[in-house]
Amino acid sequence: MILSQNEQISFRIIELKQEHQDLHYIIDHLMEDIPTDQLRVRRLKKRRLFIKDQIEHLKSQLIPDIDA
Repeated sequence: MILSQNEQISFRIIELKQEHQDLHYIIDHLMEDIPTDQLRVRRLKKRRLFIKDQIEHLKSQLIPDIDA
């Protein structure tokens, strides 16, 4: 089965959203621990932000170009 480019992008967005949600869950649980490993939390938050940026970039690729 050959997927179109838009379908591939959509599947990648789904994967990234799941990873973003997983990171959110992990960060929340790490924050509950005392003492919290702040360096690890910061790295995970940066990764989560990077994934969010990737999702937004991919979503913008799904929007067709409109001629002005």
